[in-house]
Amino acid sequence: QLNRAGHEVTVLERDPRAGGLLRYGIPDFKMDKAILDRRLAILREEGILFKTGVEVGVTIGPEDLASFDATVLCLGATVPRDLPIAGRDLAGIHFAMAFLTQQNRINSGEGLPPGVRRITATGKDVIVIGGGDTGSDCIGTCHRQQARSVTNFQYSPCPPEERPDHQPWPYYPMRLRTSPSHEEGGHRQWDILTQAFFGAQGRVQGVRTVDIDLIPQAEGPPRIRQIPGTRREWPADLVLIAIGYSGPDHAAITECLNLDLDSRGVIATDDHYKTHKAGIFCAGDARIGQSLIVNAIAEGREAAREVDIYLTGSTDLPEKGCCDLPVG
Repeated sequence: QLNRAGHEVTVLERDPRAGGLLRYGIPDFKMDKAILDRRLAILREEGILFKTGVEVGVTIGPEDLASFDATVLCLGATVPRDLPIAGRDLAGIHFAMAFLTQQNRINSGEGLPPGVRRITATGKDVIVIGGGDTGSDCIGTCHRQQARSVTNFQYSPCPPEERPDHQPWPYYPMRLRTSPSHEEGGHRQWDILTQAFFGAQGRVQGVRTVDIDLIPQAEGPPRIRQIPGTRREWPADLVLIAIGYSGPDHAAITECLNLDLDSRGVIATDDHYKTHKAGIFCAGDARIGQSLIVNAIAEGREAAREVDIYLTGSTDLPEKGCCDLPVG
């Protein structure tokens, strides 16, 4: 959007290649990277400059940004939520994105960074904790690595297959969604709470759980009721934690640029995407917290409009809600 408005745009990316979650998080079997590469090629041909392997606050400082008239921080929520229970320090327990990123790097021929040990599901009993898209991606990747077994723990009860009566269109229906990864195999376990990991000689060998009921409350989250007599132990050589993200990894940037955070721990902005530092804007997860790619797109477009106004005093970029489809 800023390039269309006539500005010279440079994208600074800390990873070796551009693409973010689309490149390093989403598996190839779910999205062919040729689609991403084609889009990036179009952006480069339009005049946008990409500089990779650049991390603000680490490899460059505020003086390096001084040559730009405006800076927009578009940091994804990459800090994973942890599961701080007994046995968490055992080897063989990993965050889902570390597992997925490794496979994507290998698939692309990029390989793993020096000194990084391969996480593999081959021949192992795998427990995937978390029932969202990331958990589903882990399941599909484990199948392709020929895991011995794959079990998916989900904290919530199994939703209905049809749209619930209390969620009529156009409300988003909370119904059972089965991805191709689920159809390929594995077992989905609902209403289950992970209590502890256990193992021997410093390595995980299994997971202890208990079945639960979620009791709705008048206010706040539901109350957890552990069901007596339902404690179980599950064999596990590999555990993948896929329970979401706490926010962006912004410590280096906020310290480098001396930016304020709000009460949620994200970068503070006004209604025009502006931080308290002149010329520095923020959009996406870094501003609103963990969200969807479609929201990141909307945030980026809105921020571009505000930057154009800041730099020129006016803008012809579309307002929120306008349907202005990208070219290419």
